[in-house]
Amino acid sequence: MTPSPRGARQQPAAADEYDDGPVVFRPASKDGQKARLSLQGPSGCGKTWTGLHAAAGFAEGERFAVIDTERNAATLYANDVPAEFDHFPMRRYNPRGLIKALAAAAQAGYPVVMVDSLTHFWKGADGTLDQVSQVADSKYRGNKFAAWKDGGEIQDDMIEALMSYPGHVVATMRASEKWVLENGSKTPVSRGLLAEQRKGIEFEFGVAAQMNLANQLRFIKSRCPAFRGLEIDQPDGAADIAKPYLDWLRAGAKDIDTAAWVDAASSPTATADSLLKLYRDVEAASCLATPLMHPETGQPTSFGAYIRERGTALKTQ
Repeated sequence: MTPSPRGARQQPAAADEYDDGPVVFRPASKDGQKARLSLQGPSGCGKTWTGLHAAAGFAEGERFAVIDTERNAATLYANDVPAEFDHFPMRRYNPRGLIKALAAAAQAGYPVVMVDSLTHFWKGADGTLDQVSQVADSKYRGNKFAAWKDGGEIQDDMIEALMSYPGHVVATMRASEKWVLENGSKTPVSRGLLAEQRKGIEFEFGVAAQMNLANQLRFIKSRCPAFRGLEIDQPDGAADIAKPYLDWLRAGAKDIDTAAWVDAASSPTATADSLLKLYRDVEAASCLATPLMHPETGQPTSFGAYIRERGTALKTQ
């Protein structure tokens, strides 16, 4: 290959029509929005119990799914929850494994998925911290700082899949008390509970609450006005959390049938143009990362990746 003459202008790479979309503003609405609830607290505070009852409330009588990393703790309450649920235990906590489980739950059509707990995918066996260590040793000669480029992407992909699940999401997280030394004192001072997950994880959820050993719940972040500044003793997850959350989400909003997107993307009559338009609709709904089992390979992927794959293939043909 002949090198370009010195000073010659390089030709820019052709723009990808999926990446280089138009900037289109649309009327704001809550259409298709789902609950995103996190519950954090120490062992014994009632996270699993409260989370299961909240999930049952969001499910409104339908079966929901539980992804369990807490040694089947959720199954102990199978007869105490006002809705039936199906259960998937996990023993290794690679974030990609959670993405696969979410894709399977989406394919099965569960209206709600509960992750109990999200902490393990951060600090458990094969969790994000483990992934960083493994990549550091295999790729960066032990440099964990450099390995966070890869580890951070794995974590981000997991959170994107969780936040894009085509139903309601409830996630619990372990939390431990944060102690700090202030003003040169040798006596540590408590600064509250800190979730055992990546710093700032609560910002990803629409509603985040903290529980203590007295089974008191305090909302620490809420986009739903009904919860702001609210504290509840012995909360009823269905009545105290799910109902007001659903009432707020549904006020002036309509549902979006995400299954119709999958049907349209896999339709034998789809064209490159129709798939590009579908991609833009899914993009506008912030659902490109929605987990999906690939209709042909059976492997986990996302709405956006699948639509793009089919559209590109059809255009090439």
